[in-house]
Amino acid sequence: MGALTQTLERRGASLRRGIEEAGFTLGVGLRVLGRLPLDLWRRRRFVLDQMIICGLSPLPVVAVVGIFTGMILTLQVGVELNAYGQAERISDVIGVILFREMGPFMTAMILTASVGSAMAAEVGTMAVSEEIDALECMSIDPISFLALPRVVALVIMQPLLTFIGNMLGIVGGGLVSYTQLRIPIDVYTRNVFESLEAGPDLGLLPEEIYTGLIKAAVFGLIISVVSCASGLSARGGALGVGRAVRTAVVRCFLMIMIVGYVITAAFLR
Repeated sequence: MGALTQTLERRGASLRRGIEEAGFTLGVGLRVLGRLPLDLWRRRRFVLDQMIICGLSPLPVVAVVGIFTGMILTLQVGVELNAYGQAERISDVIGVILFREMGPFMTAMILTASVGSAMAAEVGTMAVSEEIDALECMSIDPISFLALPRVVALVIMQPLLTFIGNMLGIVGGGLVSYTQLRIPIDVYTRNVFESLEAGPDLGLLPEEIYTGLIKAAVFGLIISVVSCASGLSARGGALGVGRAVRTAVVRCFLMIMIVGYVITAAFLR
């Protein structure tokens, strides 16, 4: 009976801790949104610095992953379609898959592993070394000073990197289509853009592109808020910083999967 009680107590404490951490993360996100109208112009220099960090650092990885994602998708799906004599249909599929699903998803995974983990480590190091306490003693809001520039920068740069990765994926798919499936480049390109324009246009761009860009912006918000919140809650020296980074990466991966499905289901309705 005592063992059962101890087990229930541990489970209850773990559940309570998880709820408290989720509430803290949500609070950080709401405080960032609340400070945005007041402090965005004041923090514009920090936002630009973070945009350079979030955009230039992962760009080579995003480019390589984008090209090879398009090549792998085209090769795998194209071989199957070629068995039925429908190889040219690959260009109808590749654009929609990249812009709506794979592009935002792969870019979010890359930025979580590179930018998100770095955010958690930087803010976590400041938390365990009491630099955040020093900011509060100087009447500087840590959310405005640390979290807001990172959140704004990643929300802006994530869709841009996603679009670049998608276009490079189209290029990679075209190379495989031409070399492996013997599809002319002009036919491939025409079919890709026709497939994107098949759905309704929302303003200047087709629905598939808007869906992917909105999803990318939401992923950027999730990665930045979760990473900053994990860093702010870090305790216990270097071990606490490592724990904060691991927690941030795992939570971002889970949230990206869940929220990505919800957004896709909402748009498909």
